[in-house]
Amino acid sequence: MINRRLLKITLFTLLTSILLISNHSAWSETLGKIAAIVEDDVILEQELDKEVASIEQRIRASQAQMPPESILRKQVLEKIIMDKLQRQLAEKAGIAVTEDMLNSSAAEIAQRNNMSLEQFREELQRQGMSYKDFLDNMRNEIIINQLRAREIGGRIKVTDREVDHYLETQGNIKNEQVQYHLGHILIAIREGASASEIQSAQHKANELVKKLRAGEDFTQTAISESNDDNALKGGDLGWRSINDIPTLFTAEVSKMHGGDIADPIRSPSGFHIIKMLEIKDFDDHMITKTKVRHILIKTNELVDDEEAKKRLLAFKEKIEKGEDFAALARANSDDKGSALKGGSLDWVSPGDLVKPFEDAMGKLEINQISAPVQSQFGWHLIQVTDRQNKDNSAEHKKNLVRDAIRKRKIEEETELWMRKLRDEAYVEILS
Repeated sequence: MINRRLLKITLFTLLTSILLISNHSAWSETLGKIAAIVEDDVILEQELDKEVASIEQRIRASQAQMPPESILRKQVLEKIIMDKLQRQLAEKAGIAVTEDMLNSSAAEIAQRNNMSLEQFREELQRQGMSYKDFLDNMRNEIIINQLRAREIGGRIKVTDREVDHYLETQGNIKNEQVQYHLGHILIAIREGASASEIQSAQHKANELVKKLRAGEDFTQTAISESNDDNALKGGDLGWRSINDIPTLFTAEVSKMHGGDIADPIRSPSGFHIIKMLEIKDFDDHMITKTKVRHILIKTNELVDDEEAKKRLLAFKEKIEKGEDFAALARANSDDKGSALKGGSLDWVSPGDLVKPFEDAMGKLEINQISAPVQSQFGWHLIQVTDRQNKDNSAEHKKNLVRDAIRKRKIEEETELWMRKLRDEAYVEILS
């Protein structure tokens, strides 16, 4: 069998020769700007320069110390390589993002920041990013997330037994009422690494811990040295409860105080260095539960939107004149399940119902009846009959534990998957 690396080099050399023959001066200049070959694709120097400039701007904005340019370029190049490998895999899997999906996501982000789309574009320009670059970055992020969900997320399962076991064994520890802001550095080792390579990585991790404890800047060290996906964010893992922290770290984290740096922690991916940036308490989880009922009119060939609204307004007028809501619901609602109970949906929690219904319900006083409200199911007449605040901590804790176990499994699998993807890929760095 022909050596894969040799075959790719041969093909690349042949392609280069053909291009040089067809247009020597132009193509020699272009080929001189190739930074790396990644499988069947290339990374151009100008692409690397652009990304480095973007990262430098982000580091300056965060007021972190800038690492040496050679180290920053190496880290950014590695990030682009990993993005290329994942995009290539996504393309083979047929994963794509439409323009409508992109524009819809951009509009949602603008709305979350209390801006119109035009204001959001202006803000991006003010920060030195074009709207096109923003959309390209978002497309890349969505595609990679979909790829990881396909490759990893689908095989991650969390059972009720795992949740119950966690709550039984760790449910009462004091750290459960605490959130942690963590920094992380990974000194990676490749799959099948030799004993000397493992020893070298461990030595490097130990030396970094000594320097960090002596006062070396964690953010800059993470940017310069970490092989983790968060390296260019200064290793910042954000705020997490004990449930959200990888199992590997929990024993150390529960003993740490603000500013502490743990000894290197070994995993199949390499050696991890964690720093406790901050710690804070969080409150009990209180929610407002609502007792609500409704009458639903579905639209069809015979009943259009206007007819549905007209019927509901007639029901509203009858109820306000003294007719029984439950009786009208039983006789007229197209939601047959709730109609049998006089339109009652019983007690509902935030997020249980579709957004248009929940938004309208949230604005109603007790016993007040809404105007007709449209959702994907049809048109509703809504009445709130009671509300109560409830400490949902136990149920919320169980949901958090389930989500955290799943997130932890995904993180651990993703780390291993990315290392394997990188180790098995053909990558040649030319710059």
